[in-house]
Amino acid sequence: MGQYIPSTWEWVADQVEIYEGSGGTEGTNLRDTDLPVIIVTNTGHKTGAIRKTPLMKVVDGDRYILIASKGGRPLNPHWYHNLKADPNVEIRDKTEVCSMKVREIEDEEERQRLWELGVEAYPPYQDYQDKTERVIPVFVAEAV
Repeated sequence: MGQYIPSTWEWVADQVEIYEGSGGTEGTNLRDTDLPVIIVTNTGHKTGAIRKTPLMKVVDGDRYILIASKGGRPLNPHWYHNLKADPNVEIRDKTEVCSMKVREIEDEEERQRLWELGVEAYPPYQDYQDKTERVIPVFVAEAV
């Protein structure tokens, strides 16, 4: 892996810095909410750099569900393309760090079930889907 390049979105870079700088004891919720987030570390598909993204914590048993919403914008987030190019990630959930492998959910029934878990954990996901024409991708991350 290359060197770490922080997000150009200041709040994302700040969240990662607080979360990781504290060893997972601070910055573990989305901004000014009580909603938990995880940090997904992946490899940039163009740069080969290490990228880190805070995502809503959505679980299905011992698996993490990653929702590529980008707030309902028309295009997928950059990290979506990173995961498609290299499915090996590291997930930090507070003080626990695990190597995982992701796969995009293609089966509609499985995607719908996992999507509903996502909306339950973070209701704005449904608003994001309603305002975009793209089907928001859903990934599952499983231990290697």
